Amino acid sequence: MSHPPFALPRATAMIKQAVPRILEGVIAPLAVFYSALYLLGFAGALIAAATWVYGSVGWRLIRRLPIPGTMIVASIAITFRTLLGLWTNDHVVYFIQPEIGTICISMIFIASVRLRRPLVQKLTLDYIHLPLFVLRHERMRRFFARITLLWAFVLLANSTVSIWLLVHQSIAEYPLTRALVVALITGLAFVGSVWAFRRVLSRLHAENPA
Repeated sequence: MSHPPFALPRATAMIKQAVPRILEGVIAPLAVFYSALYLLGFAGALIAAATWVYGSVGWRLIRRLPIPGTMIVASIAITFRTLLGLWTNDHVVYFIQPEIGTICISMIFIASVRLRRPLVQKLTLDYIHLPLFVLRHERMRRFFARITLLWAFVLLANSTVSIWLLVHQSIAEYPLTRALVVALITGLAFVGSVWAFRRVLSRLHAENPA
């Protein structure tokens, strides 16, 4: 059965779509927190990070821009983290919350594969449009199931390493060490995922030439 031609997404196009959202929703709040930590102390850092996230959401609302699901989740998460951090005034309590949350998310990733609704597929569609015939192809379905399992274990690895570092390092050493380790693990997984994604799309093109 023939299908309309589908252009293979360029790696540069995918990166241009993903990087701004990652910078805004992940990198920037961390940078704000760690900068404020050294300038304003722990409580000031909590408030600064929360202000950045709320400000980003408010800016999008004012400009009537769509709010990514990841930003909504980040807003909810940082609200609870900030309140608990201010209440306990304990950096271990603050930093361990997202790691526990990440472990729970990894379990949800695994469960989504079991339910034949791999979460990585849904997240991918936030950044890249794929035709329905591509999504329904058995090769693509297997790819998303396997890549979801991969990211479930990546999340578990990041959380496990982060908790170990949190217990064994000081508040001054922890942020930088954790950022480097997590960036290495996540970066390798991301590069491997993009390579595998383009490989499976190339095979679909070979099977269904335009």
